[in-house]
Amino acid sequence: MTIKAVLFDLDDTLLWDDRSVKEAFEATCREAAARYPEIDPDKLEEAVRHEARALYESFETFPFTKMIGINPFEGLWANFGTDHHEQFRKLGDLAPGYRKESWTRGLKAVGVDDAELGAILAEKFPAERRSRPYIYDETFRVLNDLKKKYKLLLLTNGAPDLQHEKIAGVPELDTYFDHIVISGAHGEGKPAESIFKHAMELLGIEAFEGIMIGDKLTTDILGSNRVGMHNAWINRHGVSRSDEIVPKHEIASLDELQAIINGIDKK
Repeated sequence: MTIKAVLFDLDDTLLWDDRSVKEAFEATCREAAARYPEIDPDKLEEAVRHEARALYESFETFPFTKMIGINPFEGLWANFGTDHHEQFRKLGDLAPGYRKESWTRGLKAVGVDDAELGAILAEKFPAERRSRPYIYDETFRVLNDLKKKYKLLLLTNGAPDLQHEKIAGVPELDTYFDHIVISGAHGEGKPAESIFKHAMELLGIEAFEGIMIGDKLTTDILGSNRVGMHNAWINRHGVSRSDEIVPKHEIASLDELQAIINGIDKK
């Protein structure tokens, strides 16, 4: 059994998105605390996350964003293009008000009624997020080694404009991939079988000839399990899991991936 292609998730697999978002929240909440010393930045962050999620789920676009895989905090900084699905145009119209309302409601939740500051923070957060395109230390090293032996495909959920912006924020990342598949352009996101089958068609492989690498059991692992593809769950933080979704392999770092592939090839 020989692996011919490696499929990678993007966020929190190759890019350290959680860190980027967390630091953007911290910087933005510190700005609020500088204006109102009574504000606890941690509590404001918690409040804004809560309000953003609730507001996001109230929109008519929510079923679409859930299917495509766009989370509420991406909506706090994304520029949704107008050249894709009609739902992206709706999201683009909603986004400015959504950002302002999320921050204004968050401020109110911690005792500050200031819509003007909410508008300021709504613009600051995207700028802070865009200034932090973090990537894991091993990402380029591993991609460089794998590129010599396998076809590589990036398989990511999200809005096309936003995912392309994330990729562009890390110079040369896109040069490693033979193909880039984004759920918003495909029309359905992981764990749907259709997006995995589309990726396999692009690569010219059968399911057993590929391996999917990702950090989310509910998308990367579940979807690749459904089509019979090898997979490796990257669990950098030692998170416990149930037996509801079982990965074929588990790794704590991308540096462990080659050994996993070698083991598959020996079977």
